[in-house]
Amino acid sequence: MSGSANRPVRRRAFVLGTAAAVGTAALSGTASAAAFGWSDDGSNYVVDTGANLVFKVSKTNGDLTSLVYRGTEYQGYGGMNSHIESGLGTSTVSIRQSGSTILISVVYGTLRHYYAARSGENNIYLWTDKADASVSATRYILRVKKGLFLNDEPDSYTYAPTTIEASDVFAKSDGQTRSKHYSRLRVMDYDYIGWTTGSVGLWMVRSNHEKASGGPFYRSLLRHQSADGGGLYEILYYGQNQTEAQRFGLQGPYVIALTDGGAPSSALFPGTLTTSWADSLGIAGYVGASGRGRVAGVGISGRNTAYPYTVGLANSAAQYWGSARSSDGWFSIGGVLPGTYTLTVHKGELAVHTTSVTVTAGGTTTLNTIAVPSSNDPGNATAIWRIGDWNGTPSGFKNADLMTYAHPSDVRAASWTGNVVIGNNETASFPCYLWKDVNSGILVYFRLTAAQAAAAHTLRIGVTTAYANGRPQVTVNDAWTSAIPSPPAQPNTRSLTNGSYRGNNHTFTYSVPASAWRTDTSQYNVLRIDVVSGSGATGYLSAGTAIDAIDLLA
Repeated sequence: MSGSANRPVRRRAFVLGTAAAVGTAALSGTASAAAFGWSDDGSNYVVDTGANLVFKVSKTNGDLTSLVYRGTEYQGYGGMNSHIESGLGTSTVSIRQSGSTILISVVYGTLRHYYAARSGENNIYLWTDKADASVSATRYILRVKKGLFLNDEPDSYTYAPTTIEASDVFAKSDGQTRSKHYSRLRVMDYDYIGWTTGSVGLWMVRSNHEKASGGPFYRSLLRHQSADGGGLYEILYYGQNQTEAQRFGLQGPYVIALTDGGAPSSALFPGTLTTSWADSLGIAGYVGASGRGRVAGVGISGRNTAYPYTVGLANSAAQYWGSARSSDGWFSIGGVLPGTYTLTVHKGELAVHTTSVTVTAGGTTTLNTIAVPSSNDPGNATAIWRIGDWNGTPSGFKNADLMTYAHPSDVRAASWTGNVVIGNNETASFPCYLWKDVNSGILVYFRLTAAQAAAAHTLRIGVTTAYANGRPQVTVNDAWTSAIPSPPAQPNTRSLTNGSYRGNNHTFTYSVPASAWRTDTSQYNVLRIDVVSGSGATGYLSAGTAIDAIDLLA
């Protein structure tokens, strides 16, 4: 896929996700006359892969100081190198060659970081072992020189000069918003991130995230580009909108891959990458394939087949997940470290069943059909009316799709205000987010039959996250007002404005007495939903919440 010297190549930018999108890109680059090996230039260890890639690692602090592919330097912008977090201090850096592998080891306190090169490959394999919280190591950032790739996607801010929130959300002159947070993608949605010009591709292939936190639905910054250059990230732990405690241990490998413009090889992807060549390298915390196990389930019964199901495994040390087959719920999750895990079945992103499973090294734990009790799925309850679907996401609500890659103030967003009438496109009319300072007090109009109005009913409001303890208080017909509910446990960072609705799913339940309903069946009942909190700032940073579903039970 190389560009012709006589034909200009139009620069393009892609966020390329799963293995299904990948063709037959080769694992190894085209070999050149250069010899595989390493040298010492005094300040750096210089590694030549024997293909088309030469890179340098600082002997002082373990920074990646140079990344030359086919003679072009890609590394660096703003005078900064590529490195863990914002760079380590003085470290112990060593190098050794074992046959067709070169390994550079970086030791900084309790942190261990590794770069590995394989003969004939245009890839750099990276591992990071964080043993404790004494070192801040939440990401690896590959910094890329400006002008080499074009990116005006949502996760850029090259053409967005106006800052509208903090120092990382921007607005273009046309009112569209940009931020490094606006990747659109959950962890389970992508295998790699990067750019291509059509003749050169530069990619970050993610690790299996077994020591990360947040599960398969977590969203985080993956890529950005500004006037200074671009960045590709492997997020090892990111505190923003985080639902789990930090896990410690070896992360990786994640891979910096260069290609002739195509996608990275699917052989590098988490779940397919094999690294038996690394078994004897002495990488701290490394566990090879023989020290891992598998969990397989013959099926899941009690599913609503209109939704995808995901099975997750998690304990304090590791996390894994896999998709359940749509036909019968069969699943298989491999490469699992030994231990006892909580197995969670998710309908969409809503947990509907949990159990415990134990994994042993070299073994497969086979589970009989998992039966999801009907009562575990709130969508199975009979409702007089329902807004949205109980799937753990705000999908289908007004502006829901846009909010994974734009700020709520974006010109493309429909009005956040406006009332809702049951029976008149109610889900698409109801905003996915409610804020105390923006659209609190939204009204929902609905009619009841005489029999329904004569009885008390349960009202449920499901949320996926909340900001600044925002939670719903309801009033019916100005005749009855609920108590202010206690705030559920939620992340304490921004969420609704930086592309993520993912928090802790929670259902608020309100027992509405029969005396609150209108007895004239020709009249609408009016439900008012207010966001209450003693916290938050103003506008879109006031207390708020994201909606999963709302229903009135029969």
